[in-house]
Amino acid sequence: MKISAVVLAAGKGMRMCSELPKVAHKAAGKPMIVHIIDIVKQAGIKDINVVVGHGREVVEELLTGQEVRFVVQEQQLGTGHALLQAEKNIDPDSSVIVLAGDTPLLRSSTIQQLTNFHLQHNSPTILSAEVSNPTGYGRVIRKNDQSFSKIVEEKDATEEDRLVREVNAGIYCFEARQVFKLLQETNTNNAQGEYYLTDVLELIKKTGQTVNIIKIEDAQEIYGVNDRIQLAYVESIIRKRKNLELMREGVTIIDPSSTFIDKDVEVEKDSIILPFTIIEGTTHIGSNCQIGPYSRISNSQIGNNVIIESSRVNKAKIGNQCTIGPYAYLRPQSELHDNVKVGDFAEIKKSIIGENSKVPHLSYVGDAIIGRGVNIGAGTITCNYDGRNKHQTIIEDQAFIGSNTNLVAPVRVGENAVIGAGSTIAHDVAPDTLAVERAKQRSFHKRAKSIDK
Repeated sequence: MKISAVVLAAGKGMRMCSELPKVAHKAAGKPMIVHIIDIVKQAGIKDINVVVGHGREVVEELLTGQEVRFVVQEQQLGTGHALLQAEKNIDPDSSVIVLAGDTPLLRSSTIQQLTNFHLQHNSPTILSAEVSNPTGYGRVIRKNDQSFSKIVEEKDATEEDRLVREVNAGIYCFEARQVFKLLQETNTNNAQGEYYLTDVLELIKKTGQTVNIIKIEDAQEIYGVNDRIQLAYVESIIRKRKNLELMREGVTIIDPSSTFIDKDVEVEKDSIILPFTIIEGTTHIGSNCQIGPYSRISNSQIGNNVIIESSRVNKAKIGNQCTIGPYAYLRPQSELHDNVKVGDFAEIKKSIIGENSKVPHLSYVGDAIIGRGVNIGAGTITCNYDGRNKHQTIIEDQAFIGSNTNLVAPVRVGENAVIGAGSTIAHDVAPDTLAVERAKQRSFHKRAKSIDK
């Protein structure tokens, strides 16, 4: 039978104290709503509907290209009302799984377990967990035979109900035709004045049909985010899971507690990540690399046998056997071919650096194409900006750029050319030539005229 997913993501999240809708806040590099959509897809569900409301334009933009359908809840009148808005998108002969957009710790295997159980037993199924502190959650109340009795929301709970530690995860499976019919019969006679989705369970029970409960072992999976403190807690768990996953796959992380790796990062085996390193976005790191300490890498592609020490790398591509840092800065659209060295306090921006070339230290290379086997001396600057436009510098294979050189773009330095230290080069340099541009040195005695040299 077909299964459709409805993700509830219409709330503002007042306790986040933010202009962003709650589900747009990131955990381990990805908005919470993106975590949920990814998890649902990994569980094999293709028909996904997202109920949006507050800040819907932001949520819709975040999910661009995700092949989901959006349903607008103009007024946030509760979970039951939110699900009802999706009725027109759901095949009445299908099953529907309902999820919250603020539970990024949920695993795809749990969704599969829930949907499989529901399809096998052909009856409504809810997800629950036992927590040490159930405050804020709806309680799952069972009968003496441990079958389902009801779900009581926190604000409607009695003192006895509040002692129960089994809580509602807010994740359900229903038959679509049945749930949408019964939602029409719910009301707002409760402490919050909302249409509770859980009221449908009471109506189903009155028909004599069984409501099944799946109680999961890992209660962290159902943890919802309502404020920044809870967001930080969720993020710490996602990052811990990621570190454990990488270590099981053959990556050495010296100190997991001080290493921060986003969910979608890939690191190949036998690489070593040193402490106080941040790896973000869709970064891919090859094998046998050593990254850190104190490095931050974002959305970059890094080859094998690369060393990056105490440096910043952002949207860059690095080949094999490269050495970066310490204290180097690779900016967007920088591309390093194999066996390139970028040393301390060097900055590379929107440039290609050829195989076996070196930018050892204290240099700025921007809007440049550097050939193979080029040596860039200390303090070299590509003067790429004239105050209005950026211009390109081209340095051909095996050229040698002396220390403290200014290359005033647009300019080309030919193959095997040599630039004398301290030169300002504003015109092209032919291959196999030496170019030197210096003012005449003058020396002065303290009480005598100048002596020219």
